[in-house]
Amino acid sequence: MTTANPASQTLSRGIRILELLADAREPLTIDQVADRLAVHRSIAYRLVRTLEDHGLVGRDGAGRIALGARMATLAAGVAGDLQAEALPELTMVANELGMTCFLAVLDHEECVTLASVEPRHAVPSVAQRPGTRHPVTVGAPGKAILAALPQPEWPSCVSAALSDEMTVTAARGYAQSHDEVTPSLRSVAVPLRLRGRGPAAIAVVYVASAHEPPAIGARLAASAASIRDALGG
Repeated sequence: MTTANPASQTLSRGIRILELLADAREPLTIDQVADRLAVHRSIAYRLVRTLEDHGLVGRDGAGRIALGARMATLAAGVAGDLQAEALPELTMVANELGMTCFLAVLDHEECVTLASVEPRHAVPSVAQRPGTRHPVTVGAPGKAILAALPQPEWPSCVSAALSDEMTVTAARGYAQSHDEVTPSLRSVAVPLRLRGRGPAAIAVVYVASAHEPPAIGARLAASAASIRDALGG
């Protein structure tokens, strides 16, 4: 009997816990982790303890679980040069527009937030945590990434209506969404095309703003161009 399956199952469950915590709006209890993972509480506890030993998760005074500081170190190593060049631009856009600005990349058929900056003075601002993911077929950053992909590389679930929307998005240079990923939130995004890399997007997320989508799109496009120039195309 091979041990490959049990080992891969354990690894998969550990990774799934990290994904659950990244998507959660607040720390989770062991029981919540076990329930969402569909395993016995004792199994969830052992997995969490292993992740905790490596600093990937931590627990607060009430025993609730959240991502640990070690995750930030690992995340900083993902496309480190891209994050380094993008963060000053994200910061400028966030503070100029009073919106949370973030960098998203493509991971298989999902759009994943790689880095995020909240505005310094806007109250309230919308949190967009690094690691947050959703299907590339919904939300402005997903659509901006999709518009940058050749049509043969699109997911098979792209509808005729979404295909038509991609034509409009490509023509005007930005994507927009409302109530698609999170109720009441709006988003505008532009593609970030970089030589030798997969498609990415720069986006903002907000509830309401005096800035119109075309103006937001133009500001994001300027930042995308600055990042592209800094990274040599």
